[in-house]
Amino acid sequence: MAGAGGTAAGGRDSGERGQNGDCRDRPEGGGASGTRGAREFVAGVRVGERRSGTVAEVSRQGLAVVLDGFPTHPLGFVGTLDLTWLPRATASDVRVGDRITAEVTSVDQGRGRVWLSKAATDSPELWAFLSSLRPGVPLSGRIASIERFGVFVALDEGPEHPLFPGVGFITYPELAWSPFDAATDVVRVDERVTCEFLQFDTTNGEARLSLRATRPDPFQAFADSARPGRVLRGRVTKLAPFGAFVRVADGVEGLLPHRDPTGTPTTPAVGDELTVVIAALDREHRRLHLGEVPRP
Repeated sequence: MAGAGGTAAGGRDSGERGQNGDCRDRPEGGGASGTRGAREFVAGVRVGERRSGTVAEVSRQGLAVVLDGFPTHPLGFVGTLDLTWLPRATASDVRVGDRITAEVTSVDQGRGRVWLSKAATDSPELWAFLSSLRPGVPLSGRIASIERFGVFVALDEGPEHPLFPGVGFITYPELAWSPFDAATDVVRVDERVTCEFLQFDTTNGEARLSLRATRPDPFQAFADSARPGRVLRGRVTKLAPFGAFVRVADGVEGLLPHRDPTGTPTTPAVGDELTVVIAALDREHRRLHLGEVPRP
């Protein structure tokens, strides 16, 4: 999908948090006494505090850090996705021997490991703002950019993002309950929106938002009165290799398999009006399975 309102700066990584890599399995060294000492040191480390140290190794997986207070071997690790939110910054920008300060994000006391985020100290105001948010709180702002991977929202409160056009971010599934062809069917650049905060994306320094959570779910309203065996009229909206999607109510579509539960083959076309029967309904996962009512 074309990015309306401009394209976000390059380098955005949609992967999971960067707490991975070969350094996770590096031997601790120092024998039994070294292992015991490392675990005793790590037992005093707390998530959320800041720790300083010296970079001992730079790899594609991130940084291994000798933490102040335990000079024997590296106990701190910064994954590549936790290095920084600033533009074009990579692990190669940091060199062995550099001093860094980072925030503790996870502690593995059993293995004597401390996972760190340098991004937290590079953008302390943004980190503090995002860390203060709680799931479910409403956040308002302006649609800043529509991209192929989601929608950026410039929030009314909090600092700006050092790289992206907005701190708020809505994935496509969180835009609307009903199916849509393009994000512009739901929102427009510069439109004001109020969304529900879902979580702090520490990889990208974003507030993950849901626009649909602020609006009634038509599927749940439909499910209040729908029961297996109920006969409905609907229109085929889309064909897939495994069946056809049939709209049976405003904002509600169900799957009609190419061979329905009765064994009757189905070969509808987009736009066909069908009489269908509810075969199964899953409220939790918002799934509706249909069967075609045989014609007399």
